[in-house]
Amino acid sequence: MHSASALAQEELILGTKSRSDITDLVSSPLERFPSKPWWIAIVFTSLLATIGFGCIGWTIYNGIGVWGNNHPAMWGFDIVNFVFWIGIGHAGTLISAILFLFRQKWRTAINRAAEAMTIFAVMCAGIFPLIHVGRAWLAFWLFPIPNQMNLWVNFRSPLLWDVFAVSTYMLVSILFWYLGLIPDLATLRDRTQHPIKKIIYSVLSLGWRSSQRQWKHYESAYLIFAAISTPLVLSVHSIVSFDFAVSVIPGWHTTIFPPYFVAGAIFGGFAMVEILLILTRRLFHWEDLITVSHLENMNKILLVTGMIVGYAYFVELFTAWYSGNIYEMYAFRNRLTGDYGWIYWLMVFCNVLSVQVFWSKKLRRNLIVMFIVSILVTIGMWFERFVIIVTSLTRDFLPSAWGNYYPTIFDILIFTGTLGLFFTLYLLFIRVLPAISIGEVKGIMKHAHPTGEVDDV
Repeated sequence: MHSASALAQEELILGTKSRSDITDLVSSPLERFPSKPWWIAIVFTSLLATIGFGCIGWTIYNGIGVWGNNHPAMWGFDIVNFVFWIGIGHAGTLISAILFLFRQKWRTAINRAAEAMTIFAVMCAGIFPLIHVGRAWLAFWLFPIPNQMNLWVNFRSPLLWDVFAVSTYMLVSILFWYLGLIPDLATLRDRTQHPIKKIIYSVLSLGWRSSQRQWKHYESAYLIFAAISTPLVLSVHSIVSFDFAVSVIPGWHTTIFPPYFVAGAIFGGFAMVEILLILTRRLFHWEDLITVSHLENMNKILLVTGMIVGYAYFVELFTAWYSGNIYEMYAFRNRLTGDYGWIYWLMVFCNVLSVQVFWSKKLRRNLIVMFIVSILVTIGMWFERFVIIVTSLTRDFLPSAWGNYYPTIFDILIFTGTLGLFFTLYLLFIRVLPAISIGEVKGIMKHAHPTGEVDDV
């Protein structure tokens, strides 16, 4: 008789499938001509990306004066989008590293797509600091390397900490993602009859032969990378929060920002992963591999992190009131009732109230409900970054310097372009590489264990 944990594991792979069936199901989308919905999607997203890059080129040619940035709101859509995309990239490392260390088997069918999403999101995030400096061709001055102006960076600045934290996060994420791909690349190498594909897969699989010795070294390396990646989840967005927390601007100078930003990043990242998984399972008919049980577990995390984010909103308001500081109290009163007050309440609705439907198991397992809520959370997390950055900057200590921020069409189209770039990269990824880890899915099958049962851990 199976244990309760074994029965729970069986829900992660529906139907009676052999190991060969798993390989065929995951590999088949890479071996056939793309479907019509895929072509429609990539043409649309590529068009958005092209428009976005055109606006970036126009910005570099004319200067960032084409944006809505002004005094005192020197940071606008550019930094809002940077923080947003860095947050989106958090879920991939969380699903891959932390859930792996805790031996959560339900991560196996969703970690590959989440890891790829992390890389693409960080790529989109890196665009904005580059163009925000105005003269992108001199961006190398941001790095501590000799240059013709004899300038040196300020190592005490959190903006420089961002450079090291984000670049480290990107490098480790790529290596972690590639390491997990190696066994599957060898599987594709052995299946394909196309000579060019066979050469590419042979080179990328690094001579993998699936021997016991290779698996031993692979699992050790994967565990080490998971251990390295775990603190990065906490450190990267904590350091991003220092861009604000170490300042003296009312609404920013608060110690709650590091855990608040990390929880919000996991919250928004999981919502984006869920959007991608729902669309992918529908496009490739992977309902038996990416099951409702996977998505329900993600909804539970959305509910928990959404409540943490809601608690952070309350603590911010309480701290401002309890401090007795007139500047802090005004900053948060302005968030609630000022010119951007409607954005604050929309943020609260999307991030705090919408996820409360997941208290119901029926709604938690409803695909339409979870898709709508995930979109609302993604929208809400973008507005959260807008509220934090713009409302604080537009109302500083001097009323004579107050002003409002209004994005221009270039701000909007550049952000839309990064959305197009993100989804274009993801669509290309699921066409050339397995979006589900074949080896890890096989590892949670009953037949993968000598006793015929799934491990309890």
